[in-house]
Amino acid sequence: MEITYDREGDALYIRLLEGEHQCRVVRLTEDIALDFAQGERLVGIEVLGASRLFETPDKPVVVLKDLLPCIPDDAHLTEHGIASA
Repeated sequence: MEITYDREGDALYIRLLEGEHQCRVVRLTEDIALDFAQGERLVGIEVLGASRLFETPDKPVVVLKDLLPCIPDDAHLTEHGIASA
């Protein structure tokens, strides 16, 4: 699983399945879309305007409960947290 946040587009994406998939997009609302692969497997969830969901929009925080973080080998620390190349 991978969670990414695009500050410029103010979009949050939660990727549930790795790899390339041809997806069918189902819009739940104007701001929330689900990406389904063949066999109705949920690939990801997109949230537009995501900053309104953060307690501190300028420094979004994600809490991992009962999950272990995985830091990529090419990661480095930035003023906004950990980034990978």
